[in-house]
Amino acid sequence: MFDPDVSIATERLTLRPFGPGDAPRIRSIVQSGARFLPPGAPAKVSGIAGWLVHGVHELRRAGQGVHLAMIDAEGLIVGAISLFKTSWSAGTAEVGYGVHPLYRGRGFATEAVRGLTVYAFETLGLRRIDLTARLDNLASLRVAGKAGFTWEGVLREAVVEDGGSYDLVIFGLLRHDGRGPVATLPKTELRTERLLVRPQTLADAPELAAAGADPLTQTYTGVPRGYGEEHARDYIAHAERVQMRGAGAAWTAEVLATGRWAVNVDLRDVNWHSRTAEVGYMTAPWARGNGYAGEAVLAIARWLFERHGFSRLQLRAAPANTASQRVAEKAGFVREGVARASLGGGDLVVYSLIPSDLA
Repeated sequence: MFDPDVSIATERLTLRPFGPGDAPRIRSIVQSGARFLPPGAPAKVSGIAGWLVHGVHELRRAGQGVHLAMIDAEGLIVGAISLFKTSWSAGTAEVGYGVHPLYRGRGFATEAVRGLTVYAFETLGLRRIDLTARLDNLASLRVAGKAGFTWEGVLREAVVEDGGSYDLVIFGLLRHDGRGPVATLPKTELRTERLLVRPQTLADAPELAAAGADPLTQTYTGVPRGYGEEHARDYIAHAERVQMRGAGAAWTAEVLATGRWAVNVDLRDVNWHSRTAEVGYMTAPWARGNGYAGEAVLAIARWLFERHGFSRLQLRAAPANTASQRVAEKAGFVREGVARASLGGGDLVVYSLIPSDLA
């Protein structure tokens, strides 16, 4: 059911079956130790000829899928992509891919996935394509989002690799889904009179950990007790995944004059249909009382409203956290009421900001 001579052209690649003529390139790949070829690829040079004639085609001959080489404009194999676990009765299959280490970061995987999924839907008549990636494989998660796949859930400790068990993200793409990338907030630097508001990085973990461990932060937020650098790194990685899903974003605000870490600001619960989101922040103990948090939040709010057409930004604070409420009010947020039993059974004061508040 898979065409043995299929050839799929994308903007920069050709996806086609492996063949005996690929032996020199496969030999150099095997000798280099690069790992990106389909499962079952030979680990030794002696197995190449048999694999190119028989092994790489067994999946297609069984009607269960197909392994294709990614060929660039110069005729080099720069990656591999596969359809497998095909169920013709259900109209489903799974896609997997790998790119040569020297060619990563150029968008080849995304381009190949898009090309192969179009072929799967329009030529093969399939209705759904699955894609799985390890939760810690940020590059692969980005490919899925850019190719238009929907993040559907996490399978906990679903794979055992490299001596450990890992969570697995399951993505899905349906024939009637849009093929464009998942809507996300771009990583953007913003400048205010006193601050550089930039995307956070792992280098921020020590300062973030110090702010999270501060007694005032511990009292008024839901950060874990005993907050340390491992917690901070986990949060930064989580925020990266949230950004890739289009569900939020996170920034570090540092003082322009000194470069010192001052505030962490994060957006969450982004709703692209209604263009709404919630904002939260955490200020370094030394930076409190200087208005830095409000300045950073206001810059992000203006960017959301003016550049991305958002209609509402929500902010919540503990009733006893009068400092956080002052931040909201000085930034122009309007108090709306109290959401009862919202955080660990405690109430939260609800504020909102809409574009007309900043007019």
